[in-house]
Amino acid sequence: VVFLDEPLRLEQVSANIERERSERFAVLVEEGAVLPAQAGTGVGYAEAVRRAARSAVVNLSRMLRRGSTPEFRNIVTVRHQTIPSFQGRWQDFVAELGRWRRAGDRVLILCPTSERAGALARSLRESDIGVSPVFADDAPAGQVVVSQGSLEEAFHLPGLRLRVVTDAHIRGRPARRRRRQAFAGLGEGAVRALASHRDLEVGDHVVHVHHGIGVYLGIKSLEIEGVTRDYIFIKYADDGRLYVPTDQVGLLQKYVGVEGREPKIHRLGGTEWARAKRKTRESVQKLAVDLVRLYAMRQALPGHSAGPDTPWQAEFEAAFRYEETPDQLAAAEEIKRDMERPVPMERLLCGDVGYGKTEVAMRAAFKAVMDGKQVAVLVPTTVLAQQHYHTFRDRFSGYPVNIDLLSRFRSRARQEKTLRELRKGTVDVIIGTHRLLGRDVVFKDLGLLIIDEEHRFGVGHKERLKELKTTVDVLILTATPIPRTLNMALVGLRDMSVIDTPPEDRYPVETYVLEYDEVTVREAILRELARGGQVFYVHNRVQTIRRAAARVQRMVPRARIAVAHGQMREDDLERVMMDFLEGEYDILVSTTIIESGLDMPNVNTLFVEDADALGLAQLYQLRGRVGRSSRVAYAYFTYRRGRVVSEAAEKRLEAIREFTELGSGYRVALRDLEIRGAGNLLGPEQHGHIASVGFELYCQMLEEAVRTIKGEPPPQTAETSIEVSVDAYIPDAYIPDSRQKMEVYRRMAAVADLTEVQELREELTDRYGPLPGPVENLLTVAALRAVGASLGVTSVAADRSGGLMARLEHPDPAVREALLERVGKVPGLSVRSSSTAVLLTYRRGRRPRLGDRREEGSRENVEALRGLLDLLADVADRRAVKEPPATSGRSR
Repeated sequence: VVFLDEPLRLEQVSANIERERSERFAVLVEEGAVLPAQAGTGVGYAEAVRRAARSAVVNLSRMLRRGSTPEFRNIVTVRHQTIPSFQGRWQDFVAELGRWRRAGDRVLILCPTSERAGALARSLRESDIGVSPVFADDAPAGQVVVSQGSLEEAFHLPGLRLRVVTDAHIRGRPARRRRRQAFAGLGEGAVRALASHRDLEVGDHVVHVHHGIGVYLGIKSLEIEGVTRDYIFIKYADDGRLYVPTDQVGLLQKYVGVEGREPKIHRLGGTEWARAKRKTRESVQKLAVDLVRLYAMRQALPGHSAGPDTPWQAEFEAAFRYEETPDQLAAAEEIKRDMERPVPMERLLCGDVGYGKTEVAMRAAFKAVMDGKQVAVLVPTTVLAQQHYHTFRDRFSGYPVNIDLLSRFRSRARQEKTLRELRKGTVDVIIGTHRLLGRDVVFKDLGLLIIDEEHRFGVGHKERLKELKTTVDVLILTATPIPRTLNMALVGLRDMSVIDTPPEDRYPVETYVLEYDEVTVREAILRELARGGQVFYVHNRVQTIRRAAARVQRMVPRARIAVAHGQMREDDLERVMMDFLEGEYDILVSTTIIESGLDMPNVNTLFVEDADALGLAQLYQLRGRVGRSSRVAYAYFTYRRGRVVSEAAEKRLEAIREFTELGSGYRVALRDLEIRGAGNLLGPEQHGHIASVGFELYCQMLEEAVRTIKGEPPPQTAETSIEVSVDAYIPDAYIPDSRQKMEVYRRMAAVADLTEVQELREELTDRYGPLPGPVENLLTVAALRAVGASLGVTSVAADRSGGLMARLEHPDPAVREALLERVGKVPGLSVRSSSTAVLLTYRRGRRPRLGDRREEGSRENVEALRGLLDLLADVADRRAVKEPPATSGRSR
């Protein structure tokens, strides 16, 4: 039997390999290294498949796809359903387990270690649930087995009446300390690279800054001079191999190019990569000059300088009913400081769905109104305009602020009245759709324009926006931006504030991509209604939406169902939406009219029919309509049974299933670029350059060029390199899956202090069992990097006498003083100090003598690292006591 895993992908990858092989063969023929007749040696993919057809062939595919071989004798669909995570809610799991058993399902629970399996079995018995070690042949329905094993996802096979759940699925991930993301050790670029690495599959193209484009082949453990470390394996042309240490992952980027163009794999040591970078840099220089010219023109425009905050402003902000996240506070301060400058503001506020952008915008609007200016809030849909209108009215109640709405929800007479009041200046805040851009809309004194999701407006609307924006402050809100790296590069066009921190008590939305199945739909709706929640059901065809609602009604006869779509009469649509918000209906069957900005915390289950027909940003926005409370939310993206899905649609569905964690908007935008290509962002003349070096490196080059022309210094990142021979890696026996390994390396790179190191240690122990020595060593190195970066340590290396040398560049005077104080008090410590640097040497134990045997990577090196870590941590603690914590905003 021959198995073909994803045959269409095999065909595409093989075509690329064979093209590269033929190009290389032509070069070898020219060089006289091979004979032309040798071209026929070897067997191509098509021939291999033809020969395999003599045997039994089984094609494995996640989805039926267009272009897949049609001559199948039999298509077998394995019906399965995913099981939602319980996020540590034990009583919910026990209740669901009871329901499964009563339905006659057998349940297998897998734990990573035998200790965890034993502890879980005891907990189940305490909850009066019988547990067995194996399934018996004559076992009654509803038997529960707890065993040791690993699995990425929990699932249900209805045909076998079997449910398989993992320990991690029951417990969820331990809650981590909520904090603004701070990057230490490897620096932000490396951490961002690691984050994209988690999305890497073996066979993906990657860009190494120094060596060019190659193919990622996974993580490999290598022993070099007696020391074992993990390396990222990259393959280049002519069988070139590059092993990149995991602590140098900042030099790697996932390749994102231009749609329809396969990247050229470079040769290690060749000149092509240097030539491609040189040409791109020259092109980027010209583009940067244009950007800086635009920036200078904008800075020369006259604008209104708002006054300082009033007492009412402080009172308004204090009345916010939730605790602000640090990012919200920083963004609000950045925006208000911009408004106080005499130059027109144009700031992009980037934050994921539900992260509190609207509150920040309302604070800016309040400041503008208190300064005697009018505010216009421009939104893409009438439904969102209506919701913003109610939100602003509720938030501004108690203040003398007149808020009005301009959209097709309003009658012509009411619109005329609003327009007259706008001209007179009696309307302070006007909220509306593109109707606000009409030529008949005239403001008495517009001071602030807030635009929600600018990319949703057409070309004509954007031309009118340019006229409005010339001298007023502009705030643009977006959840899935053009990737942030590009926005950072375009510093000449926009300033940018980022809200990265999720609100308290938010869970990621449990996301499922599956064939449409009425049993699954009915079960999920009943589960949501049983906990007092509501459901969004998206059917994106107005002509058949009533039939869809009737079908849902048959599935759940007792549910109260409403229908909403954009072709309804304005007052009818408004009434339906308000009734649903107030809990008059259980299920809202609607088109994608709900995708933008609606905030309904009680709606926590979403179904989307024919999700393969929607764009990735649309899918992401739709999912953002649920999960806006402390409950776990569920999103089901379905496609028709037996439907053949296109390759692009499959990639979109795979992406929405993959990117479920809080704050995935940036990664969704980047994946959207992979699917559509990055070239259209900057015009066709930049296509070739983006294709030759990859999108991420192109943006870095553009950012550097803009900074150079503006005379700005490059951003400073504190990084601590550690060159000490210790076994520091993750053994395959501990974490077999390479993606999970990369996730752990990413987490280690991102730790900012010892508390986070301890949290990571506890989580690893909880998920995978006691830490092996090499993983403990990795955590020691990560902790030393984090503490070292906070003190200005640039490098730690072993010296010839068995000690460690650490160098601090331009250290803080308090740090310098603390280190000098410890000389003579800490055994083995010596410190040399100059005006610009401090060099400390630390040795644990006696100095080695002639004849001593000392192995590289030995226990002594590990102990020395831990001793140095204790010393530096003590210095950092003393400095923290002396200095009050500094507050900082984030602005780009």
